[in-house]
Amino acid sequence: MKTLSRSIFLLISSLSIAQNYTVTKGTLKVYNDFRSEFVDNRTVAVWLPDGYNKNQKYAVLYLNDGQMLFDANRTWNKQSWEVDEVFGKLLSEKKIKDCIVVGVWNNGDYRHSEYFPEKMIKDIPEKTRKIVVEEQLMKKPRADNYLIFLTSELKPWIDKNFSTRTISDTTFIGGSSMGGLLSLYAICEYPNIFGGAICMSTHLPMTKNEKLAMVVESDLASKFRDYLQLHLPNPENHKIYMDYGDQTLDQYYKFFQEKVDVVLKAKRFTSKNWTTKFFPSDDHSEKSWSARLQIPVQFMLKR
Repeated sequence: MKTLSRSIFLLISSLSIAQNYTVTKGTLKVYNDFRSEFVDNRTVAVWLPDGYNKNQKYAVLYLNDGQMLFDANRTWNKQSWEVDEVFGKLLSEKKIKDCIVVGVWNNGDYRHSEYFPEKMIKDIPEKTRKIVVEEQLMKKPRADNYLIFLTSELKPWIDKNFSTRTISDTTFIGGSSMGGLLSLYAICEYPNIFGGAICMSTHLPMTKNEKLAMVVESDLASKFRDYLQLHLPNPENHKIYMDYGDQTLDQYYKFFQEKVDVVLKAKRFTSKNWTTKFFPSDDHSEKSWSARLQIPVQFMLKR
C-alpha cells in the first residue's frame, strides 16, 4: 500500500468540480473522477450549509448512493432525498449541530458488491456462498475495499479541504437499502471513525431475490446477525438508527428487522443510542426516505 500522503496527492490532482447540480439550500460542490487505489473512480459531492465558515468546525455525515441525494432532475427516477432542503431547514431552525454532508456515488454494476458485508461471507454455507459471490457480488466482494476508500482516502481528503470535526463523536455514515446495510457494517468495522449509523429501509434479507429471502434466511440474514453479535460497537459512544415501511420492497423487512432488534437489545443498545421505527404505508423509495430523513438526522445531530 502506498503512503497516505501519496494517496491524498493523487486524489487532489484528479479532481474537477462540476457545477450542473441544483440545490435550494446551501452550496453543493461536486467532484468528478475522484480517484482511489481501492475502488473504481467515482463522483463525490460535498454539501455545505448557508453561511459555511472556515473558521468554525462542522460534523460530517457520509451518505452512500450519492447520486440520489440532491437533485431529482439528475436521478434515474426523478426522486431524491432532498438533503439540501432537509438539512437546510433543520439548521435554520437550530435543531441540529452545524454539519456538512458528503455524498458518495455508487459505481452502478458493483453496487451490491460494495455494500454487501464482506466479513460474513466466510460463514455462509458453501453452496449458498458460491451463488452469492458469483451471481450477486459478480465474483468480487468489494465492501472492505470500499470502507478502506472511505476511511483512508476520502475522509482524510475531506478533513484536509473542509473545516470538519474529525473525531468519531461527530462523524457519521448513512444510507438506505443496501446502503443502510453497508452503514451498519461500517460502524462495526470502524467504530473509532464512525460514531453513528443511519440505516433506512435496511436490506436485511441480503438477497437480490426477495421471494427467496425466507428460504435462505438461515444461510444469509442469520449469518449477518451472528456477525453483529460479535462486532457491534460500544453503545456508550455509538448511535444506530434503523427504520422500515411496509410497501414495495419494504414489505419483506419486518421479520428481519425484528431479529436484528433482538441482537441490538442483547448488546445493551437502548433508546438513548438506538431506535428502530416503523412507517406504515411507506415504500422503498427516495420519496419516503426524504419525508422521514429529518428523524434520523435529529437523532444523530441534535443540539
